[in-house]
Amino acid sequence: MNGDPLVARLEAVDLREIWHHEAHHFTPWLLNNADALAEALGMELELEQAEHPVGDFSLDLIGTDLSTGDRVIIENQLADTDHNHLGQLLTYAAGTNAAAVVWIAWSFREEHRRALDWLNERTDSDTRFFGIAVRVWRIGDSAPALQFNVVAAPNDWGKRVRSTAAAQQRGEGKRPLYLAFWEQLTNAISQRGHGWCRPGRRNSVNWIDFSTGAPRGTQYGMSFTRDSLRSELYLHNREQIEPSMSFERFLERRAALETSYGSSLKFEALEGRKASRIADYRLGSIEDTDAWPEFIDWFIDAQRRLRSAVETVGRASAPSGD
Repeated sequence: MNGDPLVARLEAVDLREIWHHEAHHFTPWLLNNADALAEALGMELELEQAEHPVGDFSLDLIGTDLSTGDRVIIENQLADTDHNHLGQLLTYAAGTNAAAVVWIAWSFREEHRRALDWLNERTDSDTRFFGIAVRVWRIGDSAPALQFNVVAAPNDWGKRVRSTAAAQQRGEGKRPLYLAFWEQLTNAISQRGHGWCRPGRRNSVNWIDFSTGAPRGTQYGMSFTRDSLRSELYLHNREQIEPSMSFERFLERRAALETSYGSSLKFEALEGRKASRIADYRLGSIEDTDAWPEFIDWFIDAQRRLRSAVETVGRASAPSGD
């Protein structure tokens, strides 16, 4: 009938259409998009490294639940689960002393799902095993949408996640602190005449980034680590960055960059991410609300000096025209 509403069908997308190779494509993508998995797990998840060495083997991903400080490990499989990956998962858990062990796969054989349930029943409450089924969907010609489904978890995990969410709604936990702090910070950035971002921007996680003013393939950012504040220039996939702005070129001119900046900087090659960062740190915690004015002053000053130094040294190191 002409009056019937147009309703499109939800279509499943082959994972290999989006990520052709698990290690080369899916794992790096997840490293840079941890928030998608964090929401499914109910964690404040920060992923730190891909291909983390465990003896003679390599774990897909390792990170931290920032709300608890627990070590989190992840093993990916863009296929049905198998015995080999279950064995790898246990080996990596033992080798990293992980508190949260996450197995991501296209689908879980019933035997493997029961194995995770058995591990959750038999291990102590400080060790938790998760099975996550990954799906990608599309409606018509829309962009693909990712979905993580938790198929195995500790018996009390759903209750703990709901309790954490309720605590955040009551104003407890770190999420409201991040929202309030980033709003104050971006207002201060605008008031002091820096056009790095729109005023009043709010973010509910531990980091915020700025695209304005960053050279191609890079991004300026500010974040709270476990016990520090970090101001940084993050350099993405190295193939995207012009040679004069590469990590290696800045490392060659480290003395000039630090002289222009006014103090020493950390040069961190994030090999697992095929990325790197140039950063400055100071001690501090988002929970120290009395120190927020000092944190805001430090963040703005550190960013201002870093941007100036990068522009000065980057311009000086750029090749001259013919």
